Amino acid sequence: MDERLEKALKIGNLMVTLADQKRMLKEKFLENLIYYTNGSQFNINKELLTFVNMLLSQGHETDVVLLDDNSIPVEIADLAEFYENILNLYFSASNEYLIKYSELKKRRTVEGLINHNE
Repeated sequence: MDERLEKALKIGNLMVTLADQKRMLKEKFLENLIYYTNGSQFNINKELLTFVNMLLSQGHETDVVLLDDNSIPVEIADLAEFYENILNLYFSASNEYLIKYSELKKRRTVEGLINHNE
């Protein structure tokens, strides 16, 4: 096989593998941002964090009703505790994502990407 063609195929494989690994890291990150409480599920995002912080700043601290991911009303007994839990989970997931993504960027071969321990 022509050396240029072989090199192009290797680079193509690297790019496909890298894109796949990035997609899997992002999916794992999003899975880590799911918070369960009172039989309900909340996907933690900046909107939820900002909204809960705004409620707290307005003095709403106990027995606050939020809509979960399924638009079901859920009473949150202690909003400050809820906020602390989702904020900690957000930072934990973000830090893990950063570490894994940084490791992935250092890989320069298809074999290195495939053999990457998750």
